[in-house]
Amino acid sequence: MSGGVDSSTAAGLLKESGYEVIGATMRIWKERDGGKSPYRCCGVADVEDARRVAQQLGIPFYVLNLEEEFEKEVIQYFCEEYGKGRTPNPCILCNSKVKFGSFLEKALALETEFFSTGHYARIVLDEESGRYLLKKGLDLGKDQSYVLFSLSQSQFRHTVFPLGEHRKEEVRRKALQLGLRVHDKPESQEICFIKEDSYHPFLSERLKEAIKPGPILDQKGNVLGSHKGIPFYTIGQRRGLGLAAGKPLYVVEIDPERNAVIVGEEHEVCRDTFIVDSVNWIACQQMISCFSARVKIRYSHPGSEAVLFPAGDDRVEVKFKSPQKGITPGQAAVFYDGETVIGGGWIKEVINAK
Repeated sequence: MSGGVDSSTAAGLLKESGYEVIGATMRIWKERDGGKSPYRCCGVADVEDARRVAQQLGIPFYVLNLEEEFEKEVIQYFCEEYGKGRTPNPCILCNSKVKFGSFLEKALALETEFFSTGHYARIVLDEESGRYLLKKGLDLGKDQSYVLFSLSQSQFRHTVFPLGEHRKEEVRRKALQLGLRVHDKPESQEICFIKEDSYHPFLSERLKEAIKPGPILDQKGNVLGSHKGIPFYTIGQRRGLGLAAGKPLYVVEIDPERNAVIVGEEHEVCRDTFIVDSVNWIACQQMISCFSARVKIRYSHPGSEAVLFPAGDDRVEVKFKSPQKGITPGQAAVFYDGETVIGGGWIKEVINAK
C-alpha cells in the first residue's frame, strides 16, 4: 500500500471479495532528518495515508524496511546505467527486485497466500500450458503490463491485480464509495526517489567525479560543441544541447568510450533494428524460431509491428517493419501478441539505421 488511491482501492476490493487482507508499505529511506523521506513520494505522509486507509478498512498494517534493497537494486542501478550512457527504467527493477522480490518474500513470511498491488494489469492461468500469462489492463490508458514484463512464473503464481478489470475513473468512484480519504489524491508521475524536477542534481551528487564534459559530434565526427557529461543526455533529446546549428539536432548516439554525444537530424534518430538481452519469456518457455509481435520500446510508446529473431542465449534481434524514433539502450523492449505479453528484455544496442 503506497498511500495512493490505486493500492488503497485494491485493498478495499479484495476485502469486499472475501479475502483476509493485510496491508503493508515499503520503507525505502533511512530514518534520519527527523524521519522524513528524502524522496518525492513513499515518504512519511504516504505511509500515514496507507495506515489510515488500513484503519478505515479494518485490516492489519505493517511497515517493512526495504531501504538496503531499494538502494542496491534501484538507485545504484539507476546511477550506474546513466554513467554508462544508457537510459534506465528504475520502475521495472523496483517491481521485479524489490516489490515482487524482497517485499513479496516478506509478505509470504507472514503466511499469506497472495501478494497484491494497485497495478493496472491482469494475470491469467493458461490451462493448456500451465503458464501464467500477463495481459494488459482493461484501461489501456493506464495499462502497466510494460513495467511488469520481468516478473517470473513463481512471482505471478502469488500475485493478484484487483484493478486489472477496472478503469481509473471507476477506481476513484469506488474509493469515494468506500469513504477513503485518498480518493482524489493526485498521482505521482515522476521518479519516486528524485525530489527535483530534473534528475541531474541527483546524478551529480551520486556520480560526482565520474561526470566529465566532452565533445558533441556530428555523424562524421566533427566537433559541434561540448556537453556537460553523458549521464545528462538521452537518445532523441533535442533541448538543452546548446548548439546553434541553424536546424534542429537530436541526440542519436551516446559513446561512453569517447565520452561523446553524437547528434543528427530527426530522421537520423529513427532506427529499425536492435538487440535485446536478458530476455524474460512469459507466454512461452523459450524462443524456438522467429516470429512477429508488437513491440514497445518505452512505457509511452504505442508499440509497433516487428519481427523477432533468435540471437543467442537470452538475446533477441528485433527488426521493426518501419523505423521508430528513439530506440534507447537501457530501456525495456516488451513483446506483445494482442493484449498478452510474450516477454521482454533490455535494449542492448542499435545495430542499423535508416
